[in-house]
Amino acid sequence: MWLVTDFELILAAPRGYCAGVDRAVETVERALELAGAEPVYVRKQIVHNAHVVAELERRGAIFVDSELDVPVGAAVVFSAHGVAPSVHENAKARNLAVVDATCPLVTKVHSEARRFAQRGYTILLIGHAGHEEVVGTMGEAPDSIVLVESASEVDALDFSPDTPLAYVTQTTLSVDETRVVIDRLRERFPWIEAPVKDDICYATSNRQAAVKALAREVDLVLVIGSRNSSNSCRLVEVAREHGAPSYLIEDESAIDPTWLDDGATRIGITSGASAPERLVQRVVQWFRARGDVTLSELETVHEDVSFALPRPIRRALALVDGPAPGA
Repeated sequence: MWLVTDFELILAAPRGYCAGVDRAVETVERALELAGAEPVYVRKQIVHNAHVVAELERRGAIFVDSELDVPVGAAVVFSAHGVAPSVHENAKARNLAVVDATCPLVTKVHSEARRFAQRGYTILLIGHAGHEEVVGTMGEAPDSIVLVESASEVDALDFSPDTPLAYVTQTTLSVDETRVVIDRLRERFPWIEAPVKDDICYATSNRQAAVKALAREVDLVLVIGSRNSSNSCRLVEVAREHGAPSYLIEDESAIDPTWLDDGATRIGITSGASAPERLVQRVVQWFRARGDVTLSELETVHEDVSFALPRPIRRALALVDGPAPGA
């Protein structure tokens, strides 16, 4: 058992909710308000965080694995990770009232994949097999997309120079690891085309940059997030790569006091893009219950990005609230 009674906690900034997650969670909250007594179904986890899902379930949201599990004619919200066109087709066939909460930055990747496929390109999708975002993107052009998970997999590919190639990426990958894969792709296939703008989202890049700076200043980094959150897992990896022991925790109950046995007094805290700020404050309180705490924040960049709610929600709210003043 550690004997330290003084802790210096340094919070990474930015951390926590990104604009896409904030939009998706509010979409479900608003849909529940508008539905009244009618059920609102959500396909898959709206975002990859167990606490967020549990809270929305308490408010009445019904989470299902497939659009086929939603009763005919009912309302359904699609998650922030995006879905394949076949999911939209199934929903239409079941006359579902769809609210699509796909992050606009994921929608951008889908659009890129469609455009490349329509032009006859073979598309190399850099991402993690089985991740919902990857499944949705591959569904846009299943006959044209090849999944690539690492630089070593690039070496197994074989395309002639007359094969039109392009790449797109999952939005929540490690910036550094993805750069290695892209560099290898360009080395092997110099004619490969890139997206007009990087696909890794601003929030993923910003949070990884923040945790790099944090790792250089502390004895230990705690990353708050769920295990199925890709961007949260990447934060742990990045912190370790930059010199700090790091652990992924769902919440304060997952903190192992033995992590502090080696005299760790400067503790860095960050959270994945789908983890609510209240979980950060609960971790801070865990330390305050065990000693004196000095709290500060290490800001690397200021974020001010926001996305409008999906159109069906905006229209429904306008009917309830009436036109804006001066409209």
